[in-house]
Amino acid sequence: MTADPNPAAPGARIVVIGGGFGGVAATRRLERRCRREAVEITLVSRENFFVLTPLLFEACSGRLELRHCAQPIRPALRHARFIEASVDRVDVERRVVRAVAADGGTYELPYDYLVVALGAETNEMLIPGSPLAFTFKSMADALLLRNHVIEQFERADAAADPLPRRRALSFVVIGGGLVGVELLGELTAFAGDVLRYYPRLRRDELRFHLFEAGGRILPEVDPKLAAVAERVLARRGADIRAGTAVRGIEPGRVHLGGETIEASTVVLAAGIVPNAATAAIPVEHDERGRIAVDATMRSRSHPNVWALGDCAAIPSPDGRPYPALAQHAIREAKRLADNVAGMLEGRAPRPFVYHSLGTMASLGQTRAVADVKGVRITGFPAWWLRRTYYLLQMPRWDRRLRIVLDWTVALFFRPDITKVDIAPGHSARAP
Repeated sequence: MTADPNPAAPGARIVVIGGGFGGVAATRRLERRCRREAVEITLVSRENFFVLTPLLFEACSGRLELRHCAQPIRPALRHARFIEASVDRVDVERRVVRAVAADGGTYELPYDYLVVALGAETNEMLIPGSPLAFTFKSMADALLLRNHVIEQFERADAAADPLPRRRALSFVVIGGGLVGVELLGELTAFAGDVLRYYPRLRRDELRFHLFEAGGRILPEVDPKLAAVAERVLARRGADIRAGTAVRGIEPGRVHLGGETIEASTVVLAAGIVPNAATAAIPVEHDERGRIAVDATMRSRSHPNVWALGDCAAIPSPDGRPYPALAQHAIREAKRLADNVAGMLEGRAPRPFVYHSLGTMASLGQTRAVADVKGVRITGFPAWWLRRTYYLLQMPRWDRRLRIVLDWTVALFFRPDITKVDIAPGHSARAP
């Protein structure tokens, strides 16, 4: 084991694990609040960037350059230390985080305060065969899905047999929440835009399916807005079925109760669970595996451990945990950082109380639905509002400008259909 190359200062040591939006936002806030030289802040992340996940949908369709929905972590920080490594183990008794770098090097990071912001991953335990489906949580997921979808158009255009052609042009999304609906909206818009490049394919050959086990799609939004979203997607030919549970997934097939759908593209968006690193931290967890915290986001079992975002069960005033939404994570990060900084100054932490601003869902092709403080907005105004809100969440103006330029170009040109080859050079040269 290699020693930590930059031993902790004798003052307070704050370690943030997880470089997602919540972890970076908390670190940036801690930098502003903890200006004393004696406070050392360290952020540990498996990647050297964080992703604004609501923009991943447009990155998948090519309306936004994939890199532009992400922000490098180092330029976003001022004086906090950053380590690119995966969290291997947290020793809460010794107050040490063990992290492993990609080259196998390890770090022992002692802490006085630990902030856990490791996020969550797609739940692959609900449906048999789930590992066979695509997921949509990361830049890698978006790139793989984009390459695969373009490949299906290529195969369908070249196919002479109607069966493989029909299977290649069939797309299934499992899960009718925000992720599933926004992804389906972007896929239908993308398919309609690029169809002109494939003269042998007809629009009526495209098949889009959305299966939701619950009573309706978009349970996060107002029922009237969910109905609007369903009508918009149905007009594009999407088959939307609420109250329909998927029983199993096989290569090229999705099994329902008494029905099998043939499809080469199956995307799983049916809920999330805390990742393995969060589950392995020996603190109190709730029944879903999230770290159990009080209203100040402090661990119920270990007061020097704090948690936020998808990996934490943060109770709202009515006792129910706050939902796993970006707007909550942004504000949780600020309150948590203020609480940790307040502890260093001898002040008691304050509870996190947040009333939702509303919920927005993009449907592609300049269409969206939004509920803003009880006001229902649909169509282009909702689409513009959603884009503007998430644009302003990017920390730096250089990245915001790149996003705006991408969006402007996309208004006048059809999406690019270039596949990004991620195979090693010798594999790409193989016959």
